[in-house]
Amino acid sequence: MADVKTAVSSTANSTQKGSNSMMLNLIIVVVCIVVAHLIFHFGFSTQFLDAEKHKAKNIFGTMYQGGWVVPILISTFFVMLSFLVERSLTIFKARGKMSNGDFIKKVQFHLASKNVDAAISECDKQAGSVGNVMKAGLKKYKEMISNTTFDTDQKIEQIKKEVEETTALELPMLEKNLVFLSTITSAATLLGLFGTVMGMIRAFAAMSNAGAPDANALAAGISEALVNTALGIGTSFLAMIAYNFFTTIIDNVTFGIDESGFTLEQSFKAQYK
Repeated sequence: MADVKTAVSSTANSTQKGSNSMMLNLIIVVVCIVVAHLIFHFGFSTQFLDAEKHKAKNIFGTMYQGGWVVPILISTFFVMLSFLVERSLTIFKARGKMSNGDFIKKVQFHLASKNVDAAISECDKQAGSVGNVMKAGLKKYKEMISNTTFDTDQKIEQIKKEVEETTALELPMLEKNLVFLSTITSAATLLGLFGTVMGMIRAFAAMSNAGAPDANALAAGISEALVNTALGIGTSFLAMIAYNFFTTIIDNVTFGIDESGFTLEQSFKAQYK
């Protein structure tokens, strides 16, 4: 009964955390959209040499000429930047304070000496996801040493189960919000292409006017096309680099967790047959 209550409580806490996380993510996105539009309409709109806003004073004035798609792209850039910072803080912390190889070697040394407490203290020093999983496994490892109910295979299975359960809690925290970066990788490029098409439509419309083409309208259309292309490709490029970088780190952490579980199983099998 106690286990059922604990499981229900854990599920409820996870649901609550998930709801809070979704709300926070929504707030971040809304704030980025608002800030981007404020910058575009009240910042970029003043960067011109003439009142008609035909001659841009600097790059920001040129970006203002990019049209209504530009603030959407700026919003996308800010969202990407926000989650890049958020994931950096989480994932770099999850890497721990020492390499997985050095950490596992130290744990193996202590386990070979049957000093489980020293191995657990190494987990506290590592202070990462691999250390957290190893620590949970070591606590179960220590518990199984004095257990007289299970045989060796059952004890190893209990250790393995503890490692898997802790892993199931650690890895989702690392992968959370990466979907924003992966989505922006594609979405920013498509938005940039959409803005480019809109700009080219304006440019060709100016060229097709009766009589002399409107040079200002033509320039505005070309500017809109190029600015949107640059913003879309630049944002997509940064999001792609960040996504691949973070997934590489997560893969290394996952490999370290798998190696930790294997180390505990092999050590227990060798030390306590």
